[in-house]
Amino acid sequence: MTLNWDNCPAVSRSSDVMSGAVVFAGTRVPVSALFENIEGGATIDDFLSWFEGVTKEQVNEVLEFATSSLAPA
Repeated sequence: MTLNWDNCPAVSRSSDVMSGAVVFAGTRVPVSALFENIEGGATIDDFLSWFEGVTKEQVNEVLEFATSSLAPA
């Protein structure tokens, strides 16, 4: 399932940045990197230390958006 990130202000998408991948706003860090790292066992603090420029608020917003988007209606 693909999420529609248009209503999540913590992210952006532009064909000029990372070939149009959804990234954390103001960075070149793909949102997919967050989910891949968490799946691999990383903590949010690990992720934030590895990907400079991404804020904890952005991560929380992305996780909340994904959770609410995937929750059953």
